[in-house]
Amino acid sequence: MRVPLSWLREYVDLPAGETGRDVAAKLVDAGLEVETVEQLGGGLKGPLVVGQVLTIEELEGFRKPIRFCTVDVGQANGTGEPQEIVCGARNFSVGDKVVVVLPGAVLPGDFAIASRKTYGRTSHGMICSGDELGMGDDGTHGIIVLPHEHEVGTDAIELLQLVDEVLDIDITPDRGYCMSMRGVAREAATAYGLPLRDPALLDVPQPNSYGYPVKIDDPAGCDRFTARTVTGLDPDARSPIWLTRRLQKAGMRPISLAVDITNYVMLELGQPLHAYDRSSIDGTIGVRRAEQGEKFTTLDGVKRTLDAEDLVITDNSGPIGLAGVMGGANTEIADSVTDPETGQVTGTTDVVIEAAHFDSVSISRTARRMKLSSEASKRFERGVDPQAAAAAAQRTVDLLVLLAGGTAEAGVTEVLAPGAPRTIAMPADHPDRVAGMEYGRETVVRRLQEIGCDVYGQDELVVTVPSWRPDLAAPNDLAEEVIRLEGYGNLPSTLPQVPSGRGLTARQQLHRRVGRALAGAGYVEALSYPFIGEGVFDQLQLPAHDATRQVVKLVNPISDEEPALRTTLLPGLLGALRRNDSRGSHDLALFETGSVFRAAAQPGVAVRLPVDRRPTDEEIATLNAALPAQPRYAAVVLAGAREQAGWWGKGRPADWADAVQAARSLAVEAGAELVVRQGQYGPWHPGRCAELVVTIDGVEQVIGHAGELHPRVVKAMGLPARTSAMELDLDRLAAVGGEALHAPRISTFPVATQDVALIVDASVPASSVEAALRKGAGELLESLRLFDVFTGEQVGEGKKSLAYALRFRAADRTLTAEESTAARDAAVALAGERTGAVLRGA
Repeated sequence: MRVPLSWLREYVDLPAGETGRDVAAKLVDAGLEVETVEQLGGGLKGPLVVGQVLTIEELEGFRKPIRFCTVDVGQANGTGEPQEIVCGARNFSVGDKVVVVLPGAVLPGDFAIASRKTYGRTSHGMICSGDELGMGDDGTHGIIVLPHEHEVGTDAIELLQLVDEVLDIDITPDRGYCMSMRGVAREAATAYGLPLRDPALLDVPQPNSYGYPVKIDDPAGCDRFTARTVTGLDPDARSPIWLTRRLQKAGMRPISLAVDITNYVMLELGQPLHAYDRSSIDGTIGVRRAEQGEKFTTLDGVKRTLDAEDLVITDNSGPIGLAGVMGGANTEIADSVTDPETGQVTGTTDVVIEAAHFDSVSISRTARRMKLSSEASKRFERGVDPQAAAAAAQRTVDLLVLLAGGTAEAGVTEVLAPGAPRTIAMPADHPDRVAGMEYGRETVVRRLQEIGCDVYGQDELVVTVPSWRPDLAAPNDLAEEVIRLEGYGNLPSTLPQVPSGRGLTARQQLHRRVGRALAGAGYVEALSYPFIGEGVFDQLQLPAHDATRQVVKLVNPISDEEPALRTTLLPGLLGALRRNDSRGSHDLALFETGSVFRAAAQPGVAVRLPVDRRPTDEEIATLNAALPAQPRYAAVVLAGAREQAGWWGKGRPADWADAVQAARSLAVEAGAELVVRQGQYGPWHPGRCAELVVTIDGVEQVIGHAGELHPRVVKAMGLPARTSAMELDLDRLAAVGGEALHAPRISTFPVATQDVALIVDASVPASSVEAALRKGAGELLESLRLFDVFTGEQVGEGKKSLAYALRFRAADRTLTAEESTAARDAAVALAGERTGAVLRGA
């Protein structure tokens, strides 16, 4: 809503020295969102005067039409002689009154005017258009032609109201009454503590039986319809300058007098209106729902197909208006036409004025369905004062009579649906309890009365809500009004008291540790959307019966290509890796922790929770039971170089071992024992895939996989070669971990190191050998590390050599060589028993 300050002062006696920024600050304190304060005429400097064209000489020999004019500017040029001006516009004639800027003046945009030679003549000034003066579009895109009654030499800066300030206010949906000068003036009056001259306080004649006939078939969609008739309009009458300038400052384009007046009254009172050419209306005006598929042509010339929910204005011929949105082309106010032979002007002379109140939901749905947002629909969607319809119709009639020479017919039509004022009961101290500070009853009552409420009662207030505030529906709404008018800045700032002994849960602490560990290892966190398309499962080569393919589908997905909730983190992470690689970042290590969604075998039906009370525990439990399981997963993806090359060495590419190590790091953070062994699953390379295993309640469970992705998956998803990935169930990993991490105890006794090299079949996983060594070594084993894998003729065909470093240490003594050797031999013996391992060289 654009609010010219000069117009606002008509309704509120603002202090003389108040600037637009001062007023904006007051309105912001009152809760309005003033985005900008535009300075109209900034830098404008005269002389800028009214002139009359005396002669026009057409200059020839140029690529475009050029005219050499003499213009009478009175004594504005200091000589009284006609002013010689070169002009290229052609929408004016000899005898027309125009706006002339003389040498020495400065136009908006720091455009200095001086005498200059052009097209073989000397031009002493310029004949101005609206755009050159910063006035906006007047529909002509040409020279301003003024009415003949303005005297030559008159100051055009004042005449055209070129200097002003305009407040651009962003009106929120709950403050629809501020989409009018009346509403903003009410807020300004309250903010300054000044009286309001309400433009809606007019003497309106009572409805009678001889007004234009109106029939409402849908009172739920239209609960009020006022019709007035004005006859004998002068079709040649033009909108006066003050009217067109106010429309332009408010951001609207002048069209014709009758239309300009309805737009002006809408801006003034907030009530949308429509003027019908009475000669084009066939019989009674009606309001009904459209028939499904009914056709109708709106004012913009578009033929539209109506829906059964659309509310339409009709006559005997069918729809003549889309209620609350746009009028119809068949009853449009006709433009004036001058007969070139007789000079007679023809056009609309009789109009019927509509001022109605429509259901906001119906108008909003129609406007969105038609993709047809108008100034009227914007106001009806936010709520229009139903009591303003009669005053708006009267104001329109008065202006048509005054400016177009019309005659107001005595008939007044007003069709009303029964209704009663809305009341709200509220304890007088309710705003105090909401704000956390004491206002007192007197302040509460005074502030509510300032916004137009009638207040009765002492401790328990009964508040009658004004008709222009449909947003006030509950005690909290009234409390908000009191608080905003008293000033949000006056509310006390009190920090909440945090109870001692509370903080992050163990699950939350683990998630933080996991993120920090992966970030410390060089991974970058990437957050992806939790939506996937089922085609990605084929790219990942998941078997048809895989549980990951069982997805939860959304009823209203953001994208039809991704209608399901994710069951794995890999698609989002791999998509992020692919995008970054395509943009030149080839050395990538990304991670994500987040929920995945598992469909239940028997999907539940979610209950609709009540909004008028707190749901019961049973209702909440029923809702939760209908939700899919949402375990938290962790995943990493890698490509390119894991270690950069430089003076320190050749560097190293990322490979499957890095993905496995990421899983081990998470197990350390969770305090869980993770078994890594050879596996085979979906997107991973069958020879470079490790399955991640934990033991829960004595049963081994696979909680994830790590390794290099299958080449076919890499190709299908457009990934860099040798991309590796890891994904595991973080919740199940946490389930086998300890409640808290314990720092390792540092022994003061020396370590005893024993190395063993074992020959096993090539098919035996190293993890199986390692598990047997750990079991056989007993409690003295501190750590075990595989440091070499060898295959060749020396160990035999189909065999491999695994070399391990075993570290032994006792907590209470220095181990003897015999003790460490015995522990080593026990470990080798058990490995031989379980895996067939033979000590190399034995």
